Amino acid sequence: MASLNFEELKKRSVEIRKRYHELELAHHGSEWTIEEDALAFLTDAGLVARNVMSQQGRWPKANTEEELNHKIGESIWWLTVLAERMNINIESAAEDFLAKTEKLL
Repeated sequence: MASLNFEELKKRSVEIRKRYHELELAHHGSEWTIEEDALAFLTDAGLVARNVMSQQGRWPKANTEEELNHKIGESIWWLTVLAERMNINIESAAEDFLAKTEKLL
């Protein structure tokens, strides 16, 4: 399995988001706002939860593993896009969270 660093994740995520913005302009006449991106992330996060329930035998659904893998990846992508759009350094945010939480525990 290939390794992905934060810089590559950010670069590829931003490029994919640019392509989606082009589709949004073509279909709706405007790009999604940051708020709309956040709502899309929350939708995918909810699907992660539903697929986890299915994987754990608590919700009947087929093809769970593939969809769960996809939605976890998509959720990471959305968080990366949101951080970039709001000028938040995702590496620092993750490091700060980990360091603070490690100290608490």
